[in-house]
Amino acid sequence: MQLEFQGKTIREIALEYPQSVRVFERYKIDYCCGGRKFLEEVCQSLGLEAEKIWHEIQNEIAENSEQTEFPERKKASELVDYILEKHHVYTKDAIERLKPLMEKVCRRHGKAYPELLELQKAFLSLADELLVHMKKEEMVLFPYIKVLSAVVSTNFPISEPHFGTVKNPVRMMMLEHDASGDILRQMRSITNDYSLPEGACPSFTALYYELEELEKDLHRHIHLENNVLFPQAVELEEKVLGERINDSKADFCCHTRLS
Repeated sequence: MQLEFQGKTIREIALEYPQSVRVFERYKIDYCCGGRKFLEEVCQSLGLEAEKIWHEIQNEIAENSEQTEFPERKKASELVDYILEKHHVYTKDAIERLKPLMEKVCRRHGKAYPELLELQKAFLSLADELLVHMKKEEMVLFPYIKVLSAVVSTNFPISEPHFGTVKNPVRMMMLEHDASGDILRQMRSITNDYSLPEGACPSFTALYYELEELEKDLHRHIHLENNVLFPQAVELEEKVLGERINDSKADFCCHTRLS
C-alpha cells in the first residue's frame, strides 16, 4: 500500500489516518499543539528521515486497517462524552496518584538529584492548570456544545451564549493547551527525556513511567479537542445561530496557531 504524505501537515495526517499517532508518539513528533507544521519540515528539524516515518505510518495503517472506532470519527456530542470518560477521568486520577508519588521521590532523592525539585514544581503547576481547565470545559464549553448538537437538526431556537460565541472559550482553551504543552516539554527537558539514573528505585521508576503516560494521554486529549471537537463546535454554532454570531469574532480559526 502506497500512501502520499508530501505536502500534508502533521494535523492533517493524524486526522485522516489516526493510526499515525502511534508513530508520532514514538518519535516525539508534536501532533496536538504543534500539528500545523508539514511532516517533511518536522522530520528535518528532528533529524529524522521522512521516508522512514512514512513507511512506519503505512505499516501502522496496514496492521490496524480493520479498526473503525477511532474517536476522530465521532460527532461532537459523542466526542464530548468520550473526552470526559476517557481523558478527563484519567487525568484527574493520574494527578491524584502522582502528587504523593512525586513527594515521596523528592523527599528520598531530592538531595542527590536536585532536578527532581524543579520537576515537582513544573508538575504541580501543570496539575493545577489542568484541573481548572477541565472544570471550565465541563461547566461551560462542553454543555454548550451538547446543546448545539441537540438542536442543529431540529431548528429549535436557542439564545446566544453569555460568552458571545463558542469561538471565545475555544480560543481560551487552545491558549491553555499551548501552556500545558510548554510545561510538558519543560518536564521532558528536566528529566532528559525521562532517563532514569542508574540503580533507580521502584518509586523513581514508577514516577517517570506515570509522567510519560500522562504526557501521552494529554497529547491525545489535546489533539482531539484542538483538531476535531473545536472545529466541529464552530461549524455547529454557525449552523444554529448563523448571522446572529458576532461578526467581529468571525476571523477566528481553530486550525490557526494563536500567538
